[in-house]
Amino acid sequence: MQKGNTRISMAVIRRLPKYRRYLSELLDKDIHRISSKELSKIIGFTASQIRQDLNNFGGFGQQGYGYNVEELHSAIGKILGLDHSYNTVIVGAGNIGQAIANYTNFEKAGFKPTAMFEINPKLIGLKIRDIEIMDADLLGTYIKEKNINIGIICTSKEKAQDVANVMVESGIQGIWNFAPTDLQVPEHVVLETVHLSESLYTLSYLLKHKREEED
Repeated sequence: MQKGNTRISMAVIRRLPKYRRYLSELLDKDIHRISSKELSKIIGFTASQIRQDLNNFGGFGQQGYGYNVEELHSAIGKILGLDHSYNTVIVGAGNIGQAIANYTNFEKAGFKPTAMFEINPKLIGLKIRDIEIMDADLLGTYIKEKNINIGIICTSKEKAQDVANVMVESGIQGIWNFAPTDLQVPEHVVLETVHLSESLYTLSYLLKHKREEED
């Protein structure tokens, strides 16, 4: 991502949702102004890091005043594209697919699942909340007809690339992949892969080394 001719690192981009989450909590507590120093104590980043991150996107704070929490929360939402709504489909109605379908906060943020797709005939025709599970053979046609922006892949790794290919051919703009495999997509399609096992193994590493330090 770039601001003018300056490339903004993915490390900065990946910190923005955390900023927004903590700002949401401050608004829930009816806190409307906060300094970078106070924010650093809550989030765990240094005040300098916070100022540096936010300066990538323009000036938000005022010296002697700090940040307007509501304005900063709204601005970060716009930077993240959350001022738009996105039609999504979920492919794979197993545990992960159902969990995503049932997580209403995604819908509140503008990511609306309009349908789920499955190859298991026992699941086709059922509903998760009000989201119908449809035959996977209908995926491409549905994406084209319903103007779907984001495809969420929750299949086995063996099926995931085929599903991604159908999504790409049908005009999908972004793919959120939960299958335990790295997908190949054209440059014009945005791909974000969530490797649950890698995150768990990182936790295992940290636990191991914590035990070694204590010993």
